[in-house]
Amino acid sequence: MNKLPDFPWDRLEPYKERALAHPDGIVDLSVGTPVDPVPEAVQQALKQAADSPGYPLTHGTNALREAAAGWLRRRHGVTVDQRDVLPLIGSKEFVAWLPTYLGAGRVVFPELAYPTYDVGARLAGATATASDSTLSVGPEHVDLLWINSPGNPTGRVLPAEHLRKVVAWARERGTVVASDECYIELGWEEQPVSILHPDVCGGSHEGLLAVHSLSKRSNLAGYRAGFVTGDPVLVKRLLETRKHAGMIMPKPVQDAMAVALGDDTHAERQRELYSARRAVLRPALERAGWTIDHSTAGLYLWASNGQNAWDQVSKLSEIGILVAPGDFYGSAGERHIRVAVTATDERISAAVRRLQ
Repeated sequence: MNKLPDFPWDRLEPYKERALAHPDGIVDLSVGTPVDPVPEAVQQALKQAADSPGYPLTHGTNALREAAAGWLRRRHGVTVDQRDVLPLIGSKEFVAWLPTYLGAGRVVFPELAYPTYDVGARLAGATATASDSTLSVGPEHVDLLWINSPGNPTGRVLPAEHLRKVVAWARERGTVVASDECYIELGWEEQPVSILHPDVCGGSHEGLLAVHSLSKRSNLAGYRAGFVTGDPVLVKRLLETRKHAGMIMPKPVQDAMAVALGDDTHAERQRELYSARRAVLRPALERAGWTIDHSTAGLYLWASNGQNAWDQVSKLSEIGILVAPGDFYGSAGERHIRVAVTATDERISAAVRRLQ
């Protein structure tokens, strides 16, 4: 196994301490963690399933799988058989372990990317390559290609035409494409499309996996609720491996997740909250000298004032605002910061006042 990098967030601690010292308290925009309540119907489903003494199914309940398939069809124009839905204990564990499940020798992921793609490759003892172009990955076989749209940290959306080219490239080479789509319902200036949409994959899910999370859509980060779907052969293989490994979502969480996926109303309300917070924070940053790049979807503003990322982190910590340095996500981010809009209305307002 390749040596794992130091956990990047530990390096933010001195800046967090400085921000905490602000007389009006910290405005923490560094991590995209939900701050709004879990929908009441989802809480009730969790409580009603609390008396669950037996082992749950690794494959999940029929109700959960049907709810996930229904959500994909209703909201994203994607048709999957409920048998090809596999619940995850949050999507991060799956991102970290997929290369191991597949026995991957080489993993490729975006140049600016969620760090766990790299960590997963290292856990598997695989070669990890950060590249935005399939043309530059060389002749060596690629076992697993990660894509992420809308992207973290940039909020960039990959259009259907680009995704079609990725699918064609991968199928010619027998490469599995895993699409991390956890921000797919948060399109602003652009609307994301799933790798499993027929306009992208031609109606066949062969060699393709789409990974979804309810952390952002339904404020279920604390529940660890996600799922993967796509190629029936791959999903079956993953199910068998996860059975052996005991990777099982708790039954109360399965029931809560089924309710959340069946209800679009709460998700629309949450989307409106994020939209409103974004609408005030973005111009405040721009007035204060930052340029926003990409950021057409998702929960982050990818910002730069031209300085080194850590200088920008330091500058904002002095007024009690904590953000993430862009180089957490790759060397290409060394002059950017990632600013999350996952803070309460009150804290977003505080950040706007301070930026003035």
